[in-house]
Amino acid sequence: MKCRICNTRKPRRYCPGVSGDICSICCGNEREVTVDCPLDCQYLVEARVHEKPPEIKPEEIPNQDIKVSEDFLRANDALLIFLGGSLLQASLTTSGAVDADVREALDSLVRTYRTLQSGLYYETRPSNLVASSIHQKLQESIDKLRKQLAEKNATPIRDADLLGLLAFLQRIFPFQTNGRPRGRAFIDYLRAHFPNQPESSLSAPSLIQV
Repeated sequence: MKCRICNTRKPRRYCPGVSGDICSICCGNEREVTVDCPLDCQYLVEARVHEKPPEIKPEEIPNQDIKVSEDFLRANDALLIFLGGSLLQASLTTSGAVDADVREALDSLVRTYRTLQSGLYYETRPSNLVASSIHQKLQESIDKLRKQLAEKNATPIRDADLLGLLAFLQRIFPFQTNGRPRGRAFIDYLRAHFPNQPESSLSAPSLIQV
């Protein structure tokens, strides 16, 4: 028997991404490059622990003009949890979604909420259909929450707060992705830090304050 990927070396482990046995070299080289690895694959989980964080130059951090302080994050922690959980759900329910698609969706949403700050409404959508789907699902979650708040005569969510929190998630991205073509390290980060729940249950009750 030979490795399902290289068809040369002796296989050492079962790969759920190719539904066959592969060698350890191909596992390391092709993981999230040519192989769509399930997030719960034991070898992927182990590799995440040993991945070196990327080196990010200060000028590479996006939208630095959007001020996001620790006080701002503390004041909006419930909304951040809601957005992170909704982004996770949108990513996991969009077929074929990888980190690059999530990045495009965040970029387009930040651009959209920037225009709202100028008093205009112009929704920027990615040309990438997968990223566009994530964008739409997250925007629908936001619209649904706003409707819930309006029905309870609660304090509405400010566009400026959404912009700041989306920019915060956007800034986290470079530090939590691995740059592999099919990489989902950032999505894995969202899984570890935000609730993965059906959209219908993402109501963030602590946001509803009459």
